[in-house]
Amino acid sequence: MLHNTQIIILAGGKGKRMGGEIPKALIPLNNRPIISYLLDSVKNCDFEIKPLVVIGFRDDLVQAELGDIVNYALQEKQLGTGHAVLRAKQMVDAATENIIVLYGDMPNTKTETIKKLLEIHNNESPAITMMTTKVPDFENEHSGFLGFGRVVRDEFGNIKKIVEIRDASMEEKNITELNPSLFCFNANWLWENLPKINNNNAQGEFYLPDMVGLAIEQKQKIASLEISPMECIGINTVEELRRAEVLISNSPNF
Repeated sequence: MLHNTQIIILAGGKGKRMGGEIPKALIPLNNRPIISYLLDSVKNCDFEIKPLVVIGFRDDLVQAELGDIVNYALQEKQLGTGHAVLRAKQMVDAATENIIVLYGDMPNTKTETIKKLLEIHNNESPAITMMTTKVPDFENEHSGFLGFGRVVRDEFGNIKKIVEIRDASMEEKNITELNPSLFCFNANWLWENLPKINNNNAQGEFYLPDMVGLAIEQKQKIASLEISPMECIGINTVEELRRAEVLISNSPNF
């Protein structure tokens, strides 16, 4: 259902750990803005609705770079990913049935993965379809995944909860199925429930993954799609940027 699905791309960040002079989504990755890789993947999905990019820091630069290939929503204050999606609501057509949330600083998300996420969501009709990823351990090239939230499942394989690393027990920290925070939502459920999440955390921000906990509390159905760890690499530091440059240079898929 390509005609009733809105992709929202979060791209309002400043990139404080990377200099902060331009929006993080525009930082060059092999001579291209980071966000351009994701936009290529989205374009190849052939959605009928333009992607909606949530902008914030130096929004003028993002609009000048991307032009009219996307629509825009402004997040004036950086109050978290949940807040960013809520700011986009006013730009989403009321008839839209599905909302896919992606990130402008995650350049490796593939066209096929986005399509598969939507296929599962349409086939299973859950409140949320979420991507998950698995790593063998948190050593060496997988060390960057240590801070990801853990996906806790019950004995039947159903998602029981998402636990952030700061709240995880020692047993939960050893779980290697992780939450990269890539979602497809039933739009009506999302807009009804997004205002219910709170910012009772150290950063004082509204986090989109909290929607998973809310769905579990409501006994809503949650579907999942396991994807490659390579697709979950976000760029938050100069070191991660350099690693992504090598990855993309050596990958035949880019």
